[in-house]
Amino acid sequence: MVKKIETVLTLQGGGALGAYECGVYKAIAKHKIKLDIIAATSIGSVNAVIITGSKNNEPAKALEDFWLSLADTVTSSYLPDKSRAVASVTLASVWGNKAFTPRWLSPNVPDSNNSPYLYDNTPLRNKINEYVDFEKIRRPTSPRIIITCTDIQNGKPSIFDSKYDNITVDHVLASSGYPYYGIQWTRISGKYLWDGTLLSNTPLIDAIIASPDSDKNVYLVDLFPHVQEELPKNMEEVWHRARDIMFFDKVEHTLRVSNMLKRYLGLLGDMHEITMNYLDSGKADDNMKQKIFEVEKRYHKLTVERGGIIRDIVRIERKEDTPYLFEDSDFSLANIKKLIRNGEDDAKKAIDSHLKQGS
Repeated sequence: MVKKIETVLTLQGGGALGAYECGVYKAIAKHKIKLDIIAATSIGSVNAVIITGSKNNEPAKALEDFWLSLADTVTSSYLPDKSRAVASVTLASVWGNKAFTPRWLSPNVPDSNNSPYLYDNTPLRNKINEYVDFEKIRRPTSPRIIITCTDIQNGKPSIFDSKYDNITVDHVLASSGYPYYGIQWTRISGKYLWDGTLLSNTPLIDAIIASPDSDKNVYLVDLFPHVQEELPKNMEEVWHRARDIMFFDKVEHTLRVSNMLKRYLGLLGDMHEITMNYLDSGKADDNMKQKIFEVEKRYHKLTVERGGIIRDIVRIERKEDTPYLFEDSDFSLANIKKLIRNGEDDAKKAIDSHLKQGS
């Protein structure tokens, strides 16, 4: 039996680094790659709903417009990267940015004292609603969206799937509520939810579980570099490198399991063929036939209903010429434009290289 193959895009969390994912999607759109599933968390969830539900029917343009509309136009583009990031973060910490407003400045929050969060996400809510038609996401012709969150009270993942769940802006905000940045949680169906990155920043396994009967071709975006040759020289660089390690993709185990499953399925297929040939030979008695039929049911359930594997994976990894701690909080216009440009360039190279190898 020929298995269905689904094309999956995974989008990580990473604050301002989500602009890099915008560039990646621009390259994917230019290559006319049709996506079946977008598995996303945190800022990746914001990107996912714009890609799938953009009001203007031009998702790549809508996504870029969204990111440019979030950009801080006050911080000078002439500053060095590190200085620009510090300036942008300082400005946002005190006065907020176009996604979050400090509680002490927000008209939506009457009491800013003794609160479990520092920033009101109403501006982000309004911005998402400006760009997204959530009815489009619910259409069966739209790519399926998997959004991951973390349940605060039991520490378990809370997964929302557009095939079964009525995805709204609240699901996106829940997935984007990163507590270390003082962002508030969101309550959905009696659950109090935080950012999905607290449990996993690469929701590939969630895409596999969502349709275990289908094989997958995966485009995996990694916002946090795996390799850094130089050791950290000070505490800021220590924090930066530790942060990268916590958040870069950790799908190697998933890939190993998928490859192991592929080998096992191949072995089972060979054994199944031998068994069917034996059955067709007419040598099996009634008792043996019954056993074979029972095994056949289990074989079918395993290989057809749950036999999906990762067939192919294209990695698009953001690189850092000069690592610095606050690049994920740098919403300056210069940084947003740079991230979009780099994401598109890196994705184009990765996709073209992959197509060349496959030809």
